[in-house]
Amino acid sequence: MLKLRILSVGKTKEKWLEDAFNEYQKRLKANLQIECLWAKDSYQLLEWTQKESLIICLDPTGRLLTSEAFATFFSKCWEQGGSRLTIVIGGAEGLPLELKQHSILISLSLLTFTHQITRLILIEQIYRATEILKNSQYHK
Repeated sequence: MLKLRILSVGKTKEKWLEDAFNEYQKRLKANLQIECLWAKDSYQLLEWTQKESLIICLDPTGRLLTSEAFATFFSKCWEQGGSRLTIVIGGAEGLPLELKQHSILISLSLLTFTHQITRLILIEQIYRATEILKNSQYHK
């Protein structure tokens, strides 16, 4: 089974956001084991990623992708990273430079979102990517 780690600074405070995130996590459960870790700060993110072979960081300077391109990118990352993939969402101060230098940078939008909303958008796009790869009706 594929394992995805989502690392982020701060916890989700809004119940409706947590409920929505959990719904997508439940939909992905059959194919993807998701582990979410909420860091105290950017330094903890750096510590948690030191042993990871493939890290994707969400960053405003990262590459913008369509949903279809994200699905292809996501699939290729699984091939490169084996059965494990780590995605990092920074806090208000962004990501440590050292982490950005050793990661693949992508951006979900030109807009700025809270880390809480970003987690929800990310997991929806991951779900959408899996559905695109299955050629399901979800993306139509």
